[in-house]
Amino acid sequence: MSKNNTYTIDASGKSPGRLAVEVSVLLRGKNNPDFMPNVDSGNKVIITNTSKLKITREKAKITKYYKHSGYLGGIKEIMLKDFFAKDPNKILRKAVYGMLPKNKLRAKMMKRLKLFKL
Repeated sequence: MSKNNTYTIDASGKSPGRLAVEVSVLLRGKNNPDFMPNVDSGNKVIITNTSKLKITREKAKITKYYKHSGYLGGIKEIMLKDFFAKDPNKILRKAVYGMLPKNKLRAKMMKRLKLFKL
C-alpha cells in the first residue's frame, strides 16, 4: 500500500459536480496504482474557496434539494441558490457523499474531506 497522501484543491471557478467527481476519485484512492476497492486508501482531501464555486443561473433556478421530517406532509424543499447562500460546503459535501460507494468505507472517507469557505 502507498502512504496516505493529502491533496489540496482550489474550488474557485469549478462546477460542483465536476469537482465532486475529482474529490471522490482521490478519497477512494483510484488514482493510485495499488487501488483495491475493499481497502481504504487513507487519502485526505482539503478543498478551499468553496464560496467561489461556479453555479450557472439556470441551474440555480431549477435545482432543488429535498428533506423529509418523517411526518405526513413533512417534505421540505430548498432552491440551490438559497442552499448555496446558506452554506456552500453542504452542496459539495452532499455531491461527494452521493458519489462514494454505499458501504462501510463511505463514512471513513467522508471524515477525511475538509472544506473551507475562505
